[in-house]
Amino acid sequence: MKILAVDTATKSCSVAIVEKESIIAETTLFIEQTHSKHLMEMIDTVLHLSGLTVSELDGFAVTRGPGSFTGLRIGISSIKGFAMASGKPVVGVSSLDSLAMQCCFSSYLVSPLLDARKEEVYFSRYRFENGYLKKELGEHAISPVQAVCDINEPCLFVGDGARIYKNKIKDQIGDLAHFAPPYQNTIRASTVAYLSMAKFEINDTDDNSLFAPNYIRKCWAEFNS
Repeated sequence: MKILAVDTATKSCSVAIVEKESIIAETTLFIEQTHSKHLMEMIDTVLHLSGLTVSELDGFAVTRGPGSFTGLRIGISSIKGFAMASGKPVVGVSSLDSLAMQCCFSSYLVSPLLDARKEEVYFSRYRFENGYLKKELGEHAISPVQAVCDINEPCLFVGDGARIYKNKIKDQIGDLAHFAPPYQNTIRASTVAYLSMAKFEINDTDDNSLFAPNYIRKCWAEFNS
């Protein structure tokens, strides 16, 4: 099974083609420009590097949120277009699940934090049991202090929110706070593809016509309307 996956949930943009457990091609860009300027070129690049055409793919995966409102719309609309044109299925993957999976060897509680602006983070909590990701808390948008205030055991934080609010987190829970290496704070499209595989295998795919971002909270335009 060959899956093309895209992540545009944060300031980074990542595209990969994965076959089963092998990464065929992957490219990730971190630049202060809208993803719409680079995403299609990046998709063309991984297709060229892999030697595959869209018709040879079995499906598409994309982060559905939470994350940047604009970024999510760009990634999801692009993948929906490919899925509609090719007739191939699509699977949406949580951006927080993706970050947690990138810390799958941790014996600690894992809490991905994504910058939600307005002095808030998107967060959840996970454990890895026998190599499987277990979600222990739903996804929320909340202040970084509130996101960690009830933690009473060692916890590994990952994501741009963990980087931005590192000092506040350490002030709140002290030595219980551990932080992933900087390179793990960026969502990789290959991780998104890997997480989508289980759903593709049981045909638990999303309805392309109904597929929409998971914003968790309203955007500024909705707040001010």
